[in-house]
Amino acid sequence: MVGSHGYSLNPFSLDRMANAVEKVRCRLIKAAEALAAAKVPYAIVGDSAVTIWVARVDEAAVRNTQDVDILLARPDFPAATAALEKVGFVYRHIAGMDAFLDSPTAKPRDAVHIIFSGEKVRPHEEVANPEVSESQAAGALRVLDLLPLVRIKLTAFRDKDRTHLRDLLDVGLIDASWLPRLPAPLAQRLQQLLDTPGS
Repeated sequence: MVGSHGYSLNPFSLDRMANAVEKVRCRLIKAAEALAAAKVPYAIVGDSAVTIWVARVDEAAVRNTQDVDILLARPDFPAATAALEKVGFVYRHIAGMDAFLDSPTAKPRDAVHIIFSGEKVRPHEEVANPEVSESQAAGALRVLDLLPLVRIKLTAFRDKDRTHLRDLLDVGLIDASWLPRLPAPLAQRLQQLLDTPGS
């Protein structure tokens, strides 16, 4: 069946829904294990990191994500590239971002996206990305600490970032007591979310 915008519609399937979640989990583990085996320092960041933190409090509040974002120091990028390509990832530079696709024919969404520590994603942003050392063990993985994760989300502050910040607020991982811990522009954004619960 073809939708009104020209895309193909597959049959309704709970299996497809479950497979989508499992693909992201496997991609995350595969990338993290490859980097760890090559002794490349890394930290899981972005939406996956929010999911890992939220799950510590309430599994029912976990929001599935398609993104696998990994923080690296730029000097470690060549070693990371070798490690990820060794396990089958395919490097591409897509829309200004370094990414590793699941396969040569994979869609850009089916990829690991690289974020560089100590750099700004966009020149106008208030705060640079955190350092890889601002992370902790999360079982077999390494995940960004909560404070730098909140800084990243407040810095980007796109629709999905605001949604994930609300998730952190809803489970009590962050609250008004965090305001003094943030640079003024980011504290203002957190206050905005605190002032508009549920919106």
